[in-house]
Amino acid sequence: MAIILNLETATTNCSVSVSKNNEILCLKENNAADYSHSEQLHLFIKEALQEASLSFSDLDAIAISKGPGSYTGLRIGVSSAKGLCFSLDLPLISIPTLESMAHKVDLKEGEVVIPVLDARRMEVYSCVFDHRYQEIRETRAEIIDENSFGDYFSFPKVHIIGSGAEKCQQVLHAPNYNFDTSVVPSAKEMASLAYHKFLHKDFEDVAYFEPYYLKDFVLQTKKKS
Repeated sequence: MAIILNLETATTNCSVSVSKNNEILCLKENNAADYSHSEQLHLFIKEALQEASLSFSDLDAIAISKGPGSYTGLRIGVSSAKGLCFSLDLPLISIPTLESMAHKVDLKEGEVVIPVLDARRMEVYSCVFDHRYQEIRETRAEIIDENSFGDYFSFPKVHIIGSGAEKCQQVLHAPNYNFDTSVVPSAKEMASLAYHKFLHKDFEDVAYFEPYYLKDFVLQTKKKS
């Protein structure tokens, strides 16, 4: 048996779940555009444990959504996860953000899902998974144009999901494409992935683990008038 605390802060959705093996015991989340993770994350952790009738001493591992995603969001989540692992002497499990997003779609044989997270301008972070949720194209930061994801034009259905789907919808018009801009990463889908890694003792080195930023952080500054 494994009790795992799952943390998702890679995007606007601040999400926390407590899971027992593959079962979600409690889920707390809020998708706010103002990135309120620093105020909400630790409150959600406390509330999730209380609602699951558990304490920190009951936990067997901490799982964190590793990115790609928001630089600030990832830093907050990873820092919190590492702090808990150090203080509680627990193993750290990392879950690729786009992989957990893929599991939000119920896929039929032959279909693919492409989770896309909004980056700057016409750029997105993306990855491609088949109907078994196996990665068939690696994670990339890419500029979206009419030729994007051309290798998948012949598939029965291509699900393009996430905050970057709106950009894709502007330029991709194949009839087999299905767009869903409402999908956000959640700690709910992390549970089964984290449990699988727990069983295989696929843990991170807590001291050296860093989020998967994919791109260098660029500080945005206001232009002088």
